Amino acid sequence: MPIVCLPRIFLRRAESDPDMTLATTDTPSADTDRPLRPALLRGWRRRCPSCGDGAMMTGYLKVKPACPSCGEALHHQRADDGPAFLTILIVGKVVMAIYLSVFLAFQPDPWVMITLCWSLALGLALFLLPRLKGAFVALQWSHRMHGFGEAGRTE
Repeated sequence: MPIVCLPRIFLRRAESDPDMTLATTDTPSADTDRPLRPALLRGWRRRCPSCGDGAMMTGYLKVKPACPSCGEALHHQRADDGPAFLTILIVGKVVMAIYLSVFLAFQPDPWVMITLCWSLALGLALFLLPRLKGAFVALQWSHRMHGFGEAGRTE
């Protein structure tokens, strides 16, 4: 029997057997309840993904346990190495493209290239890292990952 026919067999069995019906839940979908784009933009601005008013971070990278404005619990976040990986990826690509363009166009001395590229890489990494971490937390919040799916307010 070909593998292509397997879904039809399962569908026929589900129609005839009342115990094999699909269960539905009453939870709203993540697309309508927590839209991704506004959450990512709020996270990029290092604001609460829920309300957009409260600051998400204390200091440079530490995420607050809860939003000071709306009380949304943020301690569930598990950004781990994702923001650092994306920062390295983006900074590496941008700096190498600029390095190659400047070198081919002007052929400056090596110390000029090192100073230019290291300064650009450091500034870009320091700019991107907290913003990408905020976007990662917002992504997790929007998709109800790592505990963000439960009742989120901590009053």
